[in-house]
Amino acid sequence: MKATALDGRFQSLDLLSVLVAVLRADGTVQFANAALEDTVGLSRRTLEGMDFAQFFTLPSLLQNALAGNRGEDFSAVRFDGCLKRLHQEPVLVHVSVVPADGPGEVLVELWPLEQQARQDREERLRDQAQAHKELIRNLAHEIKNPLGGIRGAAQLLEMELDSPEMTEYTQVIIHEADRLQSLVDRLLAPHRHPHLVGDVNIHEVCERVRSLVLVEYPQGLKIEQDYDISIPEFRGDREQLIQAVLNVVQNAAQVLVPQMAQGDARITLRTRVARQITLGRERYKLALELHVIDNGPGVPDAIRERIFYPLVSARDGGSGLGLTLAQTFVQRHHGMIECDSVPGRTDFRILIPLP
Repeated sequence: MKATALDGRFQSLDLLSVLVAVLRADGTVQFANAALEDTVGLSRRTLEGMDFAQFFTLPSLLQNALAGNRGEDFSAVRFDGCLKRLHQEPVLVHVSVVPADGPGEVLVELWPLEQQARQDREERLRDQAQAHKELIRNLAHEIKNPLGGIRGAAQLLEMELDSPEMTEYTQVIIHEADRLQSLVDRLLAPHRHPHLVGDVNIHEVCERVRSLVLVEYPQGLKIEQDYDISIPEFRGDREQLIQAVLNVVQNAAQVLVPQMAQGDARITLRTRVARQITLGRERYKLALELHVIDNGPGVPDAIRERIFYPLVSARDGGSGLGLTLAQTFVQRHHGMIECDSVPGRTDFRILIPLP
């Protein structure tokens, strides 16, 4: 029986991010899900009828697992192996072989170890971001209430002072209270603004950000555009996405200030379509991939794993909120920001699912 006649039975497997193959009793492929097609670089129609063991650098690993399954020695067999890919290096995978529902059928699940590690890291970042948001919101509210009282008391005290020299001290209190109020407002900003959804053109967002940053840094900075104009519009909050991209680009520009004096500061905005992307353990056929690449010194090793944490900054006087807010706004669009940095090239990669 052809796999095309069985697609209805296996259709739900296409929704999984894990690689899945349904094998016949002789080890040939009866069905391959979309994730497996994408990884090995062959279509489902091509894979059908092929001996699946040949896709492993050591075919005997799968052959032995299938033999154990046929002999009912094990209800499930697990092993680690290398899965071959068309025109690419083999990928390390953790393999599970279990009986399927049909007579003689075997279900083979494969988890790319690098992808599994990435998914675990994403889930950890999301959990940490949620915990940080709750902590920051509660802390900001606790600070906000007494802050108004401190400022008001300083103003009343200033009115009672006869000596102009003494008012210098009350002005320090008022100024610092205002500075803290501004910080608290920024901490609470993501929770105050509603999520306004509309049609978003990512290149309009990029051009808006580009113009704003070039006004702020008119000399010595070049912002290059490398756009895939075929990327469709998607539903999202345009203002939040402008703020997210602006925060990332401004962060890059601030790092490049020493290079601007030499006229060698460069930021590249690059858009691409990514296929078969897993975000938050959900698999999407298409996703927007926006890169913000700069030629600065790179993210310091000491904070590389914490750059999206609130109040973490490599710059003196930096608030450490820009990237935190950017990550929050992108996560509201079911996306994620990642960072890959080496001296001379830092790449912030913004991923957002597309329809």
